[in-house]
Amino acid sequence: MIQNYLKIAWRNLTRHKTFASINILGLVLGMASSLLILLWVQHERSIDHFHANGSRLYQILENQQTTGNDLSTTPTTPHLLAPALVAELPEVERSVHMTPGNMLLLAVGTNSYRERGCYASPDLFQIFSFPMVQGNPKTALVGPSSLVISEAVARKLFGRTDVVGRSVRIGNKDDRQVTGVFQDIPTNSSLKFDFVLPSKPYIKQNPQAPRWSRNGWRTFALLRPNVDIAALNAKMLDFIHRHDSTLTMVTTFMFRFEDTYLHSKFTKGQPDGGRIEYVRLFTIVAVFLLLIACINFMNLATARSAKRAKEVGIRKVVGAERAYLIGQFTGEAVLLTIVSAMIALVLVQCLIPLFNQLTEKQMAIPYDNPIFWAGLLGLALITGLLAGIYPAFFLSSLQPVKVLKGNSPTALLRFKAGAVLLRQGLVVFQFALSLLLIIGTLIVSRQMHFIRTKNLGIDRENVIYMRVDGELTRHFEPFRQALLQAPGIRSVSSSAEDPLYTNNSTTGVSWKGKPQTDNTMFFELPVSYDFVKTMNIQLVAGREFSKAFPADSTNYIINEEAARRMGMNNRNRTGGPAGSPVGQTMSFEDVPGTIVGVVKNFHLNSLRVAIEPLVIHFGTTNNTLLVRTQPGQTEQALASLEKLAKQFNPAYPFTYTFADENFEKLYKSETLVGKLTSYFALIAIGIACLGLFGLAMFMAEQRTKEIGVRKVMGASVGSIIALLSGDFLKLVAVAIVIASPLAWWAMHEWLQTFAYRIDIAWWMFTLAGGLVTGVALLTVSYQSIKAALVNPVKSLRSE
Repeated sequence: MIQNYLKIAWRNLTRHKTFASINILGLVLGMASSLLILLWVQHERSIDHFHANGSRLYQILENQQTTGNDLSTTPTTPHLLAPALVAELPEVERSVHMTPGNMLLLAVGTNSYRERGCYASPDLFQIFSFPMVQGNPKTALVGPSSLVISEAVARKLFGRTDVVGRSVRIGNKDDRQVTGVFQDIPTNSSLKFDFVLPSKPYIKQNPQAPRWSRNGWRTFALLRPNVDIAALNAKMLDFIHRHDSTLTMVTTFMFRFEDTYLHSKFTKGQPDGGRIEYVRLFTIVAVFLLLIACINFMNLATARSAKRAKEVGIRKVVGAERAYLIGQFTGEAVLLTIVSAMIALVLVQCLIPLFNQLTEKQMAIPYDNPIFWAGLLGLALITGLLAGIYPAFFLSSLQPVKVLKGNSPTALLRFKAGAVLLRQGLVVFQFALSLLLIIGTLIVSRQMHFIRTKNLGIDRENVIYMRVDGELTRHFEPFRQALLQAPGIRSVSSSAEDPLYTNNSTTGVSWKGKPQTDNTMFFELPVSYDFVKTMNIQLVAGREFSKAFPADSTNYIINEEAARRMGMNNRNRTGGPAGSPVGQTMSFEDVPGTIVGVVKNFHLNSLRVAIEPLVIHFGTTNNTLLVRTQPGQTEQALASLEKLAKQFNPAYPFTYTFADENFEKLYKSETLVGKLTSYFALIAIGIACLGLFGLAMFMAEQRTKEIGVRKVMGASVGSIIALLSGDFLKLVAVAIVIASPLAWWAMHEWLQTFAYRIDIAWWMFTLAGGLVTGVALLTVSYQSIKAALVNPVKSLRSE
C-alpha cells in the first residue's frame, strides 16, 4: 500500500509541475533556513560543554555595590582569590586564575609570530579539558621560565609538535622553555589562547597586583563531587571582606562555567539573560519559518483542491475508504517534504561557508552522526504531516454524489466559516511574523547606527593602534618624537589598553572625606603624554600630563563621573576654577597625588553599561601605541609608522588595527543579530508571499462565477481588482495591528539591555507596515488582474 501511495504521489507531482515547484520552493526555503539556524543554535549551546568536569566547574563572579545601591556583576576578580579558595574552602578541589588575553611575539630564529596568550596558575590544564599532546599537565606551568603552546603555534615555529625542551623567545627579550604542547583550542570554547605563561613571574613584575581591592583576573574553581552550591555561595558572600575589611560592599559567588557564555547578563546580582536570548529568539524564528512553509502548503493544496474533487469522488465510488485517501494525500505531502529536505540539505551545504563567514563560526553538517539523519528525517515527516494533514482531511471529506452529479467543482468548495477563518488566520500569522522580523530589523539597525554615530566623548576616527613591545619599550620616547615629525601623523600617545574597552578596576581609591562604607569601583587607565590631545577628549578643567611637571608621574586626571562619586563638584577648592576638583588630593592604590585635570565623561566600554568613574594616571609600561593621523592622510601615516617601526623594532612584524574597527568588535553579537534578522525577514516575507499567492489563486477559483456576474452587470476591471485585493489587504491590516504591539514590547525589552539607546518611533511601524502591504499588494495583483480579465462567457458557461 505504501508503495502505491508513493507511485500516485510521484505521478501527481510530475503531472502538476508548477504546483509542485511552488510548494517545493517554499518548503526548501523554510527548511534550509531552519537548518542553518538550528546549526548555529546547536553550536552556541555547545560552547564550553566539552570539559570532562563541566558539572563541577565554576567561575567566580563579583558583585560590586556602590553608595547609590547600584549592583553590578563582573567576571574580574583579585589575583589572590584563587589560592585562597583552595586553602580555606574544603569544597574547592582546585582553583586557577588567568588573564583575559595578551598579544605577544613568539620567536624561534627568524620565525616570529604575534599570538594571543594568557598568564595562568599551574592548575589550568588539570581543571579544563585542553588535552596536552606533549608534556605533563601537572607540572607544565610550575617553573618560572615555562611556556606551553598549542599545536598550531608549534608547527608555525618548529614545523612539528614534539618540541618539549626547545627554547622560544618571548617579546624579543625573555627565553622560555617549552614544557608542554596542547591540542588547539576547539571552536566551541569561550576561552581562546595559543600559549600560556605561568602567572607568578608576571605578578612579581606588577607589585600592585596582589591586592584584594584590585581586579583584572578571571578565577575558576573545580568543586569536589556532590557540593551543595547554595551552601557554598552562602559562605562565599563575605569571602573578600574577610581578607580586606575595607571592602564591605563587595561580594562573590560561584556560577556554573558551562552557563557563563549564554547567561552573561546579570541584574541586581541575578542572571538575567545574555546570548541565551538570541539563541531562544532564533530557535523560535526557525520554528516559525518552518510553520510558514507548512501554511503555504496548506493554502496551495486547498487552492488546487477543486482540480482533484472528481478524482476523490471516483476513488470513493470504486471503494476507497476515507482512511486510504487521507493516507494518500498525507503521503504526497510527506514525499514532497522529503524531496524538499534533500534539496534543502544541498542548499545548506552550498551556503554554510558563507554562513560561517557571517557568524565567524566553523560549523559543518554532521553527516557521520546518525542522530542528525534521524532528526532530518523526523523534521521532514513532521513537516509533511503538518503541511498535509489539513488538505488530506478536507479532500477526503468530499461527498462523491455531489462531486459527480455534474456540479462545477468550485461549487463544492464553499467552506464553513470556521475553515475560512482558519485559512485567513494562517495568513495573518504569516504576515504578523514577517512584520515582527522587519520591525526588529529596523530597530536593531537604528540602534547600531546610533552606536556607531554617537559622540562617545572620545574620537575614534583616524586613530591607529599598534602594539608596543621589543625595542619600543626601551626607546618609546625617541620613537614617539620621530613619529611626530613624520608625514601624515598629527599626535602620538600610548595607553595600557584600548581606551574604548577598559578592563582593570579597583576599589583602592581614597580622597578626603571618603565614607568608610564606600566601595565605589573605579576603572583605571595608565597613559603617557598627549593622551587627551591624541584621543580628542574634552578637558573640562585643569590640564593633561606634561613633561614640564615632573610630579605628574604621581598625579591624576579623573572623569566627571569620578568627581561626582567623590563628591568634589561642590567643595571649596584651590588650584582650579570654580566647580572643578582640580587641586584636590587623592590616593590611588596607596599612592598619593593631586588631581591636575578633569575630562568630560567618555565611554570606557560597551554602550550596554553606563559610564563608570575613571582614574587616569601616568604609566611607564604602556603596551598600546595611539597614533592620530591627519584627516585624509591615512596612507601616508601608515607608511611613516611602518618605516619607523621597522627602524626602531626590526625583529618584530609590523601589525596595526584601527580604533573604529576595535570599537565595532564590541558589538559583534548585535551586528550579527541584525544581519541574520534582516536575511530571515526577507525569507519570511518571501515564503509568506508564496502562501498569499496560493490563497489568491484559491479565492479567484472560488469567486469565478461572482466575478463573471459582476462583469456582466457592468463592473470595471479596476473595481474587480480592488474587490479581490481588498480582502487580502484586510488580512495584512489585521497582521499589522497584531504584530505592532508585540514588536514594540519585544524590542523595548531588547533596548533595555543598553544604557544608551534610541527611542522607538512610530515611523518604524509605519514603514514596516507599508513595506509588507506593498509586497502583499504586488503578490495579489497578478491573480486579481488575471481573474478580472477572464471572459465572463467562460465563467458562466456551466450555469
